[in-house]
Amino acid sequence: MIAGAVPAGRAAACGIDERGRAAGWELDRPSLLSAPVIDFELEPELKELRERVARFVQEVAIPAEPRDVSTHGTPDALRAELQEEAKRWGIFGPQLSEELGGLGLDHRGTAVILEECGYSLLGPQALNCAAPDEGNLHMLDVIASPAQRERYLVPLAAGDIRSCFSMTEPAPGAGSDPTMLRTTARRIDGGWSISGRKWFITGAEGAAFTICMAVAEDAGATMFLVDTDNPGWRIERILDVTDRAFPGGHAEVVFEDCEVGDDAVLGRVGEGFSYAQVRLAPARLTHCERWLGAARRAHDFALDYVAGREAFGQPLGELGMVQEKLARSLIDIETARLLIWRCAWALDRGESAKHESSVAKAFVAEAVNRVVDNAVQVCGATGVSGEGPLARLIDETRPFRIYDGPTETHLWSIARRQLRARAARATGLAAGS
Repeated sequence: MIAGAVPAGRAAACGIDERGRAAGWELDRPSLLSAPVIDFELEPELKELRERVARFVQEVAIPAEPRDVSTHGTPDALRAELQEEAKRWGIFGPQLSEELGGLGLDHRGTAVILEECGYSLLGPQALNCAAPDEGNLHMLDVIASPAQRERYLVPLAAGDIRSCFSMTEPAPGAGSDPTMLRTTARRIDGGWSISGRKWFITGAEGAAFTICMAVAEDAGATMFLVDTDNPGWRIERILDVTDRAFPGGHAEVVFEDCEVGDDAVLGRVGEGFSYAQVRLAPARLTHCERWLGAARRAHDFALDYVAGREAFGQPLGELGMVQEKLARSLIDIETARLLIWRCAWALDRGESAKHESSVAKAFVAEAVNRVVDNAVQVCGATGVSGEGPLARLIDETRPFRIYDGPTETHLWSIARRQLRARAARATGLAAGS
């Protein structure tokens, strides 16, 4: 496992401020060179919890998968049933604080458990650590007022309700570029009136509330808590998409003169983009963790298949081209895990981990798709049929290369940071010469 925070004295010597951020550019961190930071040994308690989650997945989640047949997301009744069982097993809410009824794990521990529960698509639903609720839970826990916590966070943490996050808009609105936000909020007596159109809003159908990002009058991007029984909110349509693991599917929704009170503002007016970063880096990482578990499921299925299937007078697993795919898949799985743990370590130190989460998301999304595709390829017709999990997994994992920012956007961001760092170093050298 990855070790905890650098001690305060050493942090100061390494140029880390009181908020845990390194001085200078994100990638140029002296602390990474001056102190041992990696320990891959898991604590005994975490090992036991991981094993318990693995048993739950094998004994409860996977046997329930044949009942998960809805076109637009896991049925709420099945989700509720699995969550009650997860509570009985003592594994519910690994990422939640004990105050909220969870296990109180840090980001590093959460990474281990979410990978394990992601071995079944129903695992994250059962443990209440699936998107979009998981990201909303984290943001509400950090930002919400006491009244908002009681009204929205507490029932969401208990699994009594679901939520959604209304950010993405149809063209020419906000997508990969959030600055293109077109939904507006104008001031009215005692509150705000929100108008705009959002789409690909995961979990909208059946959600009790949404967190809506809108441009507030004379203030800028702002987050609003909107109950979905508000007459100014409506679901226009449910989109037909390749994945169906999210309860409520993905919807196009409309805010039409949607009136909310001043108490609906989440955090402060005009700080929406800053608050989005509170949600995005951890949410990117938990996506990576869950889908890594799914990739492991695909890889294990392929291993079993090629060990038992013969062709050309020998098991498929003895063929060189098949072995190469298996080897490359394992390398992808293990590399992805290391990048996830690296990002979790940064988050646990109080860093924004914007860079680490971007690197992890860009690599893991592509790696997961390679692993699942390799599994489908070596399993042949079985891989694209209902005779196993692979056909479903390839439908579910392909959109991951787009969700939480397409790979290309992250690569662009990573490259820009490198170029800015290089320019800063060159300026510093010139000034000192």
